[in-house]
Amino acid sequence: MKYPTSKKTYSKPKITASNRGMSLEDDINKSNVHYLTNNVAVIYKKPTPIQIVSVDYPKRSAAKITEAYFKIPSTTDYNGIYKEKYLDFEAKECESRTSFPFSSIHPHQISHLEKVINQGAIAFIILRMSSYNKDYLIKADEFISYYKTGARKSLPYSWIETNGYEIKQKYGNPCDYLYVVDKVFNL
Repeated sequence: MKYPTSKKTYSKPKITASNRGMSLEDDINKSNVHYLTNNVAVIYKKPTPIQIVSVDYPKRSAAKITEAYFKIPSTTDYNGIYKEKYLDFEAKECESRTSFPFSSIHPHQISHLEKVINQGAIAFIILRMSSYNKDYLIKADEFISYYKTGARKSLPYSWIETNGYEIKQKYGNPCDYLYVVDKVFNL
């Protein structure tokens, strides 16, 4: 058997603004399929509402949207039902080793989280700190409280380690956040 003499090198895919957070969302989506398949919970990614302006129709089966705009600002990424409780949460990915910038979460998302908390929902943020290869669940009310102090423009990693709850990866369930939800929210 002959082996190639040259070594193959692999590079990490470049993360851009358009695909930042996609690995976290992929993991959450896989976990949501696991939860649904095993009759644990019904949780879905919310679609982003868009207004289609122009469509190219070379043929009906190959229609392609060529111009579209966001209709309204979206709220959070995910919502659903778990143990008769409404869940609503945002998923964010951060490469910084020192903090999570508040500019990554929009004021209308903070407002939405406050509103669902006021209605008795379980609300949180799943934050992937890519540099550490760790995922954290942060209770939305604690996040909002720190955000509103205005003391900083970011959430320090030390605060995340102390106040966040680490989400462990499991075989077949890459982001088992409901295990953490059970503990944090006493379900």
